[in-house]
Amino acid sequence: MSEVLALARELIARPSVTPDDAGCQALLAERLQGAGFACEHMRFGAVDNLWATHGDGGPVLVLLGHTDVVPPGPREAWASEPFVPEVRDGVLYGRGAADMKGSVAAFVVALEQFVAAHPDHPGTVALLLTSDEEGDAIDGVRRVADEFRRRGQRIDWCITGEPSSTQRLGDLLRVGRRGSLSAALSVRGVQGHVAYPEKARNPVHQALPALAELATRPWDEGYETFPPTSLQVSDIAAGTGASNVIPGELRVDFNLRYNPNWDAPRLEAEIEAMLARHGLDFELRWHRSGEPFFTPEGPLRAAAREVLAEVAGVAPEESTGGGTSDARFIAPLGAQCIEVGPVNASIHKVDEHVSVADLEALPGLYLALMRRLLVG
Repeated sequence: MSEVLALARELIARPSVTPDDAGCQALLAERLQGAGFACEHMRFGAVDNLWATHGDGGPVLVLLGHTDVVPPGPREAWASEPFVPEVRDGVLYGRGAADMKGSVAAFVVALEQFVAAHPDHPGTVALLLTSDEEGDAIDGVRRVADEFRRRGQRIDWCITGEPSSTQRLGDLLRVGRRGSLSAALSVRGVQGHVAYPEKARNPVHQALPALAELATRPWDEGYETFPPTSLQVSDIAAGTGASNVIPGELRVDFNLRYNPNWDAPRLEAEIEAMLARHGLDFELRWHRSGEPFFTPEGPLRAAAREVLAEVAGVAPEESTGGGTSDARFIAPLGAQCIEVGPVNASIHKVDEHVSVADLEALPGLYLALMRRLLVG
């Protein structure tokens, strides 16, 4: 059994449903300390974070990952136990196999190999892990980034091991992510009898023109490789359960996925002004998940393009699609960020899995990136 497969199985066997780390980071810290890394455990609330470094000074290259996983769902839906790793027909099954304990295992093996081959390497290599990526993302990398900002911690390049590949390992290089902004809108009216609308104020009727404007407005035409900003309504609720009652309140949840043409404060101000123009009596509660980030052409993108082309046999698609990742907290520190990882077809699904061949290729991929960036 290969070293990375054995380590991935050890991690999967720990039921680290977010935000519980279930001992994953302690296991990895012990290994990395044995390889000469300095390890710092940073616990905030119920969340464990690990910062492991080797070397000093710049440039600083960080491998970013998470040890928490989403709940497995109904056990009976799985072909095998979700936290008992099993290899069948060349495929490793278990919760977290693809998202992202496979990448975390590959990170650690690659780091061990790198410092063994280059004990006096230039700059710093580091591993940053959290147990709060799949959850609220409050006390994980967000809090660590705040601490790094306070310390003046430098980060030049960040490689996140999220499962980015689509059909085969290395076919996609993620070079940015959209921002995410969520809103809970409450429109207040006056409850009454449907037969006497003059004695009531229907918030549904009042809000419909504003909601139509929100749903149909073109926000922009895109940015670089980013698609246009999109607003999607995810829930609408009103009513008392009786068909003869005008509701007194309308509640609407919506989310914006936006490119670097915008930031959260500008979007919030734009939408609040629009709702006010419609004369609504409203309240808005915002949740800022993270701002967009984009890595332009430079050493990191160039190195990743070359390495992935060697792995996949063709140049990778360079994309800013998908949802969000913890790199959104590292990019504002001044770091260039990319995402490189295994095929994402089974993430968060029943019978999550990763190809053993892909898993065993990952340490070499990350090792090649480290060498190109730090050793040359």
